[in-house]
Amino acid sequence: MIQAIGLTSDPRKELPPAVDDVSFEAHAGRVTALLGASGAGKSTVLRLMLELQRGRGITYFRGRPLHRIAHPSREVGVLLGDLPGHPARTVRGYLRMLCAAAGVPARRADEVLEVVGLVSLREERLGTLSRGMDRRLGLACALLADPHTLVLDGPAKGLSVRESRWLHGMLRAHAAQGGTVLLTTADPKEAARTADRVVTLQRGRLVADQDAADYARTRLRPRVAVRTPHASRFASLLTKEARTTHRSVEVVRESGNRLSVYGSTCADVGETAFRHGILVHQLADEIGDMGPGAGVGSQPTEPRTDEVPHTSDVEFAAAGGRGRRAAPPPASDSGPATVAAHEASATASSASAEVPQARAGVPRPADTPTAGSSAQVTPSSRPSASAAVALPDLPPPISVRPAPSPLRPLRYELRRAVGVGTSFVTGAAVLVVSALTAVLLARVGHTPQARLMAGWPQQFPLPPAALGAGLLGAIAFGDEFRHPALAADRGTVPRRLGLLAAKLLVATVTALVLAVLTLGCDTEVLYLVYGPELAEVPADWLSLGASWIGLMVGCAWAGVLAAGLFRSTTAGLAAVVAVPIVVVPLVQKVLEGPSVRTAAGFPLRLRELLLSQWPFGGERYLEAAARVVAQPVGGALTLSLTALLCAYLLTTLRGRVR
Repeated sequence: MIQAIGLTSDPRKELPPAVDDVSFEAHAGRVTALLGASGAGKSTVLRLMLELQRGRGITYFRGRPLHRIAHPSREVGVLLGDLPGHPARTVRGYLRMLCAAAGVPARRADEVLEVVGLVSLREERLGTLSRGMDRRLGLACALLADPHTLVLDGPAKGLSVRESRWLHGMLRAHAAQGGTVLLTTADPKEAARTADRVVTLQRGRLVADQDAADYARTRLRPRVAVRTPHASRFASLLTKEARTTHRSVEVVRESGNRLSVYGSTCADVGETAFRHGILVHQLADEIGDMGPGAGVGSQPTEPRTDEVPHTSDVEFAAAGGRGRRAAPPPASDSGPATVAAHEASATASSASAEVPQARAGVPRPADTPTAGSSAQVTPSSRPSASAAVALPDLPPPISVRPAPSPLRPLRYELRRAVGVGTSFVTGAAVLVVSALTAVLLARVGHTPQARLMAGWPQQFPLPPAALGAGLLGAIAFGDEFRHPALAADRGTVPRRLGLLAAKLLVATVTALVLAVLTLGCDTEVLYLVYGPELAEVPADWLSLGASWIGLMVGCAWAGVLAAGLFRSTTAGLAAVVAVPIVVVPLVQKVLEGPSVRTAAGFPLRLRELLLSQWPFGGERYLEAAARVVAQPVGGALTLSLTALLCAYLLTTLRGRVR
């Protein structure tokens, strides 16, 4: 179950808090709806519960706050708004990437795709999915780790009637198996129809916490929906008759040719239309809000008669015509709350149209209201797992979970990197630009062989390959904030040291591959264009190669750390460019200044410190690394990486303390 206690958001400047002291419970095996108009604080409550927003109060998920749960995705499945995945990633690839992050088998992706009906779209790109398919995929992501609790923010918003029924049927099936479901909605009818308990918010405060039956009885109001081309005249006639018979009937003119009649029945309204020869296209019993003006502040929506528990569509011809009764809507999967069925009859030339009974599977109450009496909302018992209402299948439970592995972040990062073509396109562009630059430099002349093979003009602070490595490193962490897969919302990506280590490792391998390919492509192009003279390997290739690899890896690491620290790909690339433009001149100025001491004899003292000779001449490589760091660019990169790493660790520890 969920226990939310004293949830209060931080005040915004001079404004009151969006949520003020909200406490409620959502029990296991039941669907709880958080109801409120737009701006009532529903989404803020969910963000406070999931610790995505700073504030006061605490939320317990089966007795533990979220930050005390070792694997939150296995306890709480979350869907907040639209799916934030990369639009170029495939449906199956996205789920398999989440499987790697959650530590569940990759075959789990196919299981949830089959349950949500997306098997035929598994190779489609996320950017091409419709609204309904996007919500199906979002529910698949929430069910991926087999969580006990589902928290969804407006899951049916913008969906068609059919998609909404399917979605609520899935949520009902999850609750029937003992899970906890908490969803938000702004539609009172949807809350009464799909939930077991309704928690009502208004202006950030809790105003009601009721069972769905009590909510429907006390806060909803039945009405008769009428659609006629003579809406103004018919409204006047209904009002006049109600005044003559001393009945409390209220007629509200809706948009278009629609009327909402409160305090009457389909039979009375139909007889009035027949007596006065008024053409009626639609006549239906509905359950609305508490009457006109009850939903102040919410978006007005066109009521849909096929969403209410009991509707009857009747077409009347003019006086002397015949009436036709439409077929009742199909049964819903979601086990809705029921409304008492009303009898409605309309006679035309000795022919009558009888209103159909309520939906299949919903019992008809024995008492029906008479003409002039108010229709009552009758609660019905919620269907159990063994009820006659058919519930959709859920993914099979995960019986055996793999032990925690340090390779889990690495698997996730590999799937993230190869799942879209951004890395490959960037690498290909870098190779082409570097080869063209090398050809142009060789044509102009006066360029050292080392810079020629790297495609590095002397006027540029960095070669194209180093900029490409830095950009790939910045994309590795920048995409986590632009298209978050490890967090429920943008800007809340967790800064885990395991994830950082995986990204640095993948960035290192990518930089090494890019460095080797750049040298090979540039050398081959120079050989093809100008002959073997410019393709000779320099004599000091070892030290030059170490410097080249250090530059590439350092730029990639700087991009990863800066993007993770500043939460932006652009900031990561800016940090890479800032190293040679800002940091290198500062280091050169420090090194070129007057010095009383020198580092002469450093290799000899290094050997004395180690006391013994390293195998395979390890001290030589250590000495070469020291020489690389002693260079201005190497020293600047080392200084920048140290500063970025310390800032990242400080930010991570600060977040954990908060």
